[in-house]
This record gives sequence, C-alpha cells and structure tokens, in this order.
Amino acid sequence: MIRVVVICGPTGVGKTATAIKLAREIKGEIVGADSLQIYRYLDIGTAKPTPEERALVPHHLIDILEPHQPFDAAKFVHLADKAISEIVSRDRTPLVVGGTGLYIKALIYGLAPLSGKVGPVRERLKEELRERGREVLYRRLQSIDPQAAARISPGDTVRLLRALEIYELTGEPASRIWERHRFARPRYQALKIGLTLPRPILYARIEERTRQMFAQGLVEEVKGLLSRGFSPDIKPLKAIGYRQVVAYLEGKLTLEETVAEVVKETKRYAKRQLTWFRADKEIFWFSPQETEKIIELTRRFLAQR
Repeated sequence: MIRVVVICGPTGVGKTATAIKLAREIKGEIVGADSLQIYRYLDIGTAKPTPEERALVPHHLIDILEPHQPFDAAKFVHLADKAISEIVSRDRTPLVVGGTGLYIKALIYGLAPLSGKVGPVRERLKEELRERGREVLYRRLQSIDPQAAARISPGDTVRLLRALEIYELTGEPASRIWERHRFARPRYQALKIGLTLPRPILYARIEERTRQMFAQGLVEEVKGLLSRGFSPDIKPLKAIGYRQVVAYLEGKLTLEETVAEVVKETKRYAKRQLTWFRADKEIFWFSPQETEKIIELTRRFLAQR
C-alpha cells in the first residue's frame, strides 16, 4: 500500500512552513488539501504558499481551477490520487497538507456511500435554501445533528446541505455515518501529523495574519476578482475573508468592522477544524516548533517494512 504523510491542523498554525521543511528532508512533494487554494487569483485571503515557497518544493493541487468552477471532495480524491501516483513514480514521498478535513478523510478512507435518490433531495434543499435562507437550515441541522453543526460554519452552505441531505436519505445523522465510515479500510497507509498551539497563541497568530492580509492587499485582491467578472455569489467569494471584503466594498461594513469580522470568523473556523481533527485518534500532535521530532517520526514511518 502506498504511504503518504498528512500534515493537518487549524488555519494559521504554520502547516506550510512545517511541510516545506519536512519535504526537503525526506524528498517529498506537497499535495494541497485546501478547498480554496485550488482556485486561481485567490492568493492573499487563502494564505496560499508564495511562489518562493513553491520553488523550494513541488506543490500539487494549487491554482488548478477558475474561481467559478465547481469542486468537491470526490473531484479532490480523483486529482490527489493522480498526483500521489506521479509523485511515487518519481521515488518521492507524497505529503498531503491542508486544513480541509473532509478532503483528507475522503482521500484516506474514500467517501461514505449513500443510497437513495440524491438528485431530487439536493435540489429540494437548494430551493429551500433560496427561499428560506441558510439560518433556517442551519438551525434544523443543529436540532437533528448538533455534532455535525459544530463542525460546519453557518456560512458553509455546501457542507450544510450535504449534512441535511445525508440525514434525509439515510435517516441517520451525518456525524454518525462519518464516524462509522472512519473505520473503513484505508486507501493509503498514512502517517497523520497534526499541528497545534495553545489557544491564546493560535488566536494571536490569526489576528496578526489577518492584519497582514489586509496590509498585503486583500481588498485589492477582491476588487480584482470582481473586475474580472466573477460574481460575489460564487463559492470562493462566500469564504471567510472574501465575503467580508465584498460586504465592505458594498458599503455594508467599515474597514475596521471588516477586519474584526474576519478575525472573529477565522477563530471560529479554527475551533471547528480542531474539533474535526481531534476526533481522529490516529493523529500525532506536535507544536510547529517540534520540527526535528516530526522529521524523526516520519523517517521511522517511511522505513517500516
């Protein structure tokens, strides 16, 4: 079975820097597992690896789609499988790096099977979303599956609809199906490394990184996307950071309010990511500063017969 190394954790913890250090030590190549870094033109708000960082280590599944193109976990698995196969053929080690827990889980274990007529249910839920709004649907998810609701942002309509869809098709909470599916036979032999920091330090880093994003030109980046003709209603522009800047450009928020809102929502997102990853007992947790321990563990894993 092909061996892969996973580096995961909350936003702002330092996954990119750690992954690059590790990749250079073990002849690795990085496969991005981020639901936004796949899109072109979304650089600052996604904390995408810089051109200089990408020059140090080959990166895959970054800048592969136009912002309006649809993408989901199934497509991620297909493309990641292809990238991993190519990396292994070069006698190098695949490092799957990112904070999108669903993508990582789908890659390692496959997608949970669903029975029933998915199409009609999905279309009905989409229509209800348009007519009644996401807050109504989110409250419904909280009542039927509080565990899933704790993992999903109220603004993440894709995963919100998916969780409600699973419940309607199976009669079971999505969180229960996800937990059961966790024990499926893995598709890869994976070493999972999680990065974490004390909550106050992580939150301070999020605050600083958010200020840096605005200083680096996040507002201009969003203006550029809109000037290219992309609708503010496309999925990437509904993401944290982007939707707040859109609201600012529409005159709904002041710049100060925009920055504060991005910080607040990013902290909430980091908390949900930690909830997701903490549920996986196979993850070995480290501080980003423990690079040597991470390298040593990875070498032992790769040396196994």
